[in-house]
Amino acid sequence: MAAPNKGRGRSGGQSKPGRSLALILVAMVALTGGMFLSGHTTPRLGIDLAGGTSITLKAQNEPGQKNAVNPTNMNTAVDIINRRVNGLGVSEAEVQTEGSDHIVVNIPKGTNQKQAREQVGTTAQLYFRPVLQVAGGAPAADPSADPSASGSGSKSPAPSAGSGDKAGGSSASPGTSSSAGSTASGGAEPSNSPQGRALPQALKADATPTPSAPASGKADPSSPAATPAPSSDPATEKLMGQFSALDCTNQSQRVKATKGVKSSDPTVACGKEGGQWAKYLLGPAEVEGKNVKSAKAVLDPNRGSWIVQMEFNKTGSNKFAAITGKLSKQQPPMNQFAIVLDGDVVSAPSVNTTLNSSAEIYGSFTQESSKELANVLSYGALPLTFHEDTVTTVTAALGGEQLKAGLIAGGVGLALVILYLVVYYRGLSLIAIASLVASGVLTYTIMTLLGPGIGFALNLPAVCGAIVAIGITADSFIVFFERIRDEVREGRTLRPAVERGWPRARRTILVSDFVSFLAAAVLFLVTVGKVQGFAFTLGLTTLLDVVVVFLFTKPLMTILARGKFFGGGHKWSGLDPKRLGAKPPLRRSRASRVSAPVDPKEA
Repeated sequence: MAAPNKGRGRSGGQSKPGRSLALILVAMVALTGGMFLSGHTTPRLGIDLAGGTSITLKAQNEPGQKNAVNPTNMNTAVDIINRRVNGLGVSEAEVQTEGSDHIVVNIPKGTNQKQAREQVGTTAQLYFRPVLQVAGGAPAADPSADPSASGSGSKSPAPSAGSGDKAGGSSASPGTSSSAGSTASGGAEPSNSPQGRALPQALKADATPTPSAPASGKADPSSPAATPAPSSDPATEKLMGQFSALDCTNQSQRVKATKGVKSSDPTVACGKEGGQWAKYLLGPAEVEGKNVKSAKAVLDPNRGSWIVQMEFNKTGSNKFAAITGKLSKQQPPMNQFAIVLDGDVVSAPSVNTTLNSSAEIYGSFTQESSKELANVLSYGALPLTFHEDTVTTVTAALGGEQLKAGLIAGGVGLALVILYLVVYYRGLSLIAIASLVASGVLTYTIMTLLGPGIGFALNLPAVCGAIVAIGITADSFIVFFERIRDEVREGRTLRPAVERGWPRARRTILVSDFVSFLAAAVLFLVTVGKVQGFAFTLGLTTLLDVVVVFLFTKPLMTILARGKFFGGGHKWSGLDPKRLGAKPPLRRSRASRVSAPVDPKEA
């Protein structure tokens, strides 16, 4: 009868528990070493523990829109802002609505808060507009003068490929290339060309540049030979006056010049390159930012610099090919298109061929500025315009007090659990305490490594989740110990009692932990903000409970059962057969039952 039991122990891999213990100890050493090698020896803290910045954004309707501030658009804006901030590696950033027209963004300390502040409220209105005129950033001496003379025969500054305010402060020469590899070089030419005298007609929305004039005799303003007389349209004259008077070195003028401009209207804008401002007279938008399918920052091995690659969707590809095809037949500067991001000219490359479904923005980008621009383009435009209502610095004083109180409560709870284990389970409590220590080491190191790894930050609810996990882990030990005690009460010795009690305890532990993990997963998916920290920590510690019980507690119990203290049933081991009220050994009762029929006296 004993041989089959022994065979089953071997088949289950229990005859060599040292392997499991070695595996988990190696994992603990590796995680601890990785923690020290990474330079992060403490978990990353959330805004309630470390402090940070709280930004309140107020939503406004776009020009010409009514009732755009609605729950659908607000929820969409929350999702986009959340993805933008997380795209910068800012963890534990809470983005949520407050009231009907406010969004609150909490950014914890220790992250790039300056970048995050630029990203959260940026509307990311991206347009591709044809360039009609380029001049230096300073205002003309005579604002009423024809803007075509503003160049004075001198070459104007080249436009920027990285707006100082919106593209991370990078200044770069313009440039794009199509997916086929054809390159369109950037650069602005003097603006006293015949095209400059054709501007009044070109400013109309339906006057897309074409290489020749129609046969009807109507002047085509984009043709080199077209030199119509200036228009007396008051709107056109007003815009040309704004272009002449615009001072790009004045931030308030830059903002005012593009405020409230529709995509279908011509406009003026500014761009910066190498510390020099240039101003642009731009036609109606031909391609919009929503037509950009994706954007990413990559290191171009040929140029040895960072670039931003853009890919258009089907609609954007058709529009982009059409406008670049027309612009490539023009003379400078009307062969340029401006990439306008939130009213700033990010890049204004010239075109000498038709570009297709993808393009590259290149220049003097750094890795940081290229990724920032790609992040804004990738995550799309906000459906509403936001401005910062309030910006508040959050101190960690209150959170520190709450953390201290929470840790005290957790310490008291842990002490009570250990006291209960010692009083009730005696020697078995040493196994439980060692298992709790192993679980604590794994939890701490993993949480610390997850900070720089995925941006996990420890907040107060997460601490609560870790404290709750102490009870879950202790419950697993109690289930296992009670199964072993039940087997000892049935008259078995400790070694077979451990092997027979483990399968029953294992099922109970797995079911219990599965329910806890399922609750944590559902809570993580249906909630936002700090509650997700609680759910994440609860789920993580539940998984670690399974790992510790299977790879540490059970193998350690198997090894100690072979010793005299536990295997011999010492009164302080917690497995004393007399104290547990054990029955007589099962082997003796079976032997008597087997030998009874052949007793010669009864025969």
